[in-house]
Amino acid sequence: MCRWLAYRGTPVLLETLLYQPAHSLIDQSLHSKMGVETTNGDGFGIGWYSEHTGTPALLREIGPAWNNRNLRELADHVASPLFFAHIRASTGTAVQQSNCHPFRHGRWMFMHNGAIAGFPLLRRELTLLVDPALYADIEGTTDSEVMFYLALTHGLDDDPPAAVARMAGVVERVGREHGVEHPLQMTLALTDGERVWVFRYSTARASRSLFYSSRVDALRRLHPDVAFLRGVSEETRLVVSEPLGDLPGAWNEVPENSYGVVQPGADELHRFAPAAV
Repeated sequence: MCRWLAYRGTPVLLETLLYQPAHSLIDQSLHSKMGVETTNGDGFGIGWYSEHTGTPALLREIGPAWNNRNLRELADHVASPLFFAHIRASTGTAVQQSNCHPFRHGRWMFMHNGAIAGFPLLRRELTLLVDPALYADIEGTTDSEVMFYLALTHGLDDDPPAAVARMAGVVERVGREHGVEHPLQMTLALTDGERVWVFRYSTARASRSLFYSSRVDALRRLHPDVAFLRGVSEETRLVVSEPLGDLPGAWNEVPENSYGVVQPGADELHRFAPAAV
């Protein structure tokens, strides 16, 4: 499947987190330790926000991240307070630019690791449940993008956790109507440019790995010699498919069937369950 990273906090160069850590996302594109596949080379994507616009910029390519010169060049020169990064291992859909994450709609950005089981069987019905006003904006052929547009259909602008719960409920209902025992596997992240919501859930209660970073103030006390921690605010937070290194006390597993909110002030962690629609 895939690996991803979501960052919110003090503006940093993308290079700081994409390349510098011992087990950076670039390293994970070749040497994933916790993914289904060791290699994630079926494309990549970066999305970020700047102070000049409310919509995110995207760079998405179909080649592997580990040797992309444009990504290397960009990462050395672009800083952002909020960015998503994703490396892809296809679950069967085509390797093409429109299938690379993150996906964008207006101010929203979305990325996913996992799959809708039996998606070729379910694709037509699920896609037809997308709001007709949104349907024309779907560019690719992935289950992930359909999940995003179903969440938009079910009220993402008004209540993101409820919209994702309704999306998950729709996927599970349609899957079971077609005889799929465990329709949904997801760790996903979405953002409106201010807050970041992350979800870990699977129908089988055996979700893919997901971790969040500890509070910066606690990490400073544990590791006063780490320069990165001295330069970022106490609200800085990372959520990752697998830890970027082995710094003691730095990483916490997101509980099974839960979602978190990274936001100004206190972050939140809640239970998650699909909603019947």
